[in-house]
Amino acid sequence: MEFAGQKVLVLGLGVSGRSAADYCARRGARVTVADERPADAIEGLDALPAGVGIRVGEPFPELSDFDLVVPSPGVPAARWEGRARRAWGDIELCSRALRVPIVAVTGTNGKSTVVRLIEAMAQGAGLRARAAGNLGIPALSLVGEPLDVAILEVSSFQLESVESFRPRVAVLLNVTPDHLDRHGDLDGYVAAKARLFARQGEGDHAILNGDDERVRALSLPAGVERLEFRKGHAVLAGAWLDGRTAIVRRGGTTRRVDLDFVRGSLARQDDNVLAALLAVACLDVDLDAAVRALARFEGLPHRCVEIATIDGVRFVDDSKATNVGAAVRALENETAPIVWIAGGRHKGGALDALATAARGRVRRALLIGEAAGKLEAALGDAVASECVGDLEHAVERAAAIASPGDVVLLAPACASFDQFENFEDRGRQFQAAVRARAARPTATREGARR
Repeated sequence: MEFAGQKVLVLGLGVSGRSAADYCARRGARVTVADERPADAIEGLDALPAGVGIRVGEPFPELSDFDLVVPSPGVPAARWEGRARRAWGDIELCSRALRVPIVAVTGTNGKSTVVRLIEAMAQGAGLRARAAGNLGIPALSLVGEPLDVAILEVSSFQLESVESFRPRVAVLLNVTPDHLDRHGDLDGYVAAKARLFARQGEGDHAILNGDDERVRALSLPAGVERLEFRKGHAVLAGAWLDGRTAIVRRGGTTRRVDLDFVRGSLARQDDNVLAALLAVACLDVDLDAAVRALARFEGLPHRCVEIATIDGVRFVDDSKATNVGAAVRALENETAPIVWIAGGRHKGGALDALATAARGRVRRALLIGEAAGKLEAALGDAVASECVGDLEHAVERAAAIASPGDVVLLAPACASFDQFENFEDRGRQFQAAVRARAARPTATREGARR
């Protein structure tokens, strides 16, 4: 699109909205930004380029008056679909501007970790690679950078506003119920995720989780190389595990990759490692050099991070487990008895899977926030549970009842916005409470447990 002189409306002034306004204005468009929040609730207004029109604290203007509408991910399609002459989100704008292959990753859980893994391995293999998108770095920040490959994390919200987006490598990690308030039901959510593959064609690669029934059932456009990753079963084309060895098979070639050196939280994320390995293999780089970068990968904050061991009890921060699927995975990955801290703001959908995962694994569930009552009802007699109000009390209670060899696991299965700014804030407060607990004299801690 030639932007010079075009009337562009950017809906929503979060990180991606501000980057889109800047991108279009610098290319000569007549940009208006609109956000229904008041000005004092919006960051970065004073940093917008000169000449950008600002409409905040009021309803959106008439969309048909503009040549292009750029909806931010937080603005549902119902607000602009069928009303705008043309609607492209930041992922669409970015893909039209980039002149390098794109690796795009979506899924309910694990997106940011896999994107960072691919970035690290691609760089380790000598490529100029950068990651951006839904992980907090605007996708449009990659335009104009000296790159060999762009790696984008894309959400279901962002996929609503793509038109010609065609990643060379597209990865779908998993689909479990999430954002049902936005997509209506699980079928709508799956359909949004599947848009990742809609424009792919000959020479492109699709990487799918073969252990996820909904993902495995998706059909792909003709000519796309279909690769699956599975933890427990061999596949005709893709990757799987044989003990601690990853088998990567594509194009008639089979490679074995030893994963014994993978440590920390990444050692409990075999499916993410397999997906990233496949994505990098599709870039036709030196896979041995790429794999060596895994040894240096430290993982991302608030994702199964061990914070401390106090009196023989491990404390693990998985605050990013903001939905049922992520919490189930966190519970299933632990082999020690669990004192589980969960709760927050319920995001909709069934909670039954939590009871199944908790049964036999969880010593006691400590429930916090708005959803505590719903979680207690859903868990039923599967596990002993109690509502403890807030996170600080949950940490104190967990430390008092846990035994040596147990793990205290924060895996909320809920959004954080009832008591915290975001999942990062929740994770930081959990870590602070744990470290404060660890700093107390041993006798005080033992007395509390008694």
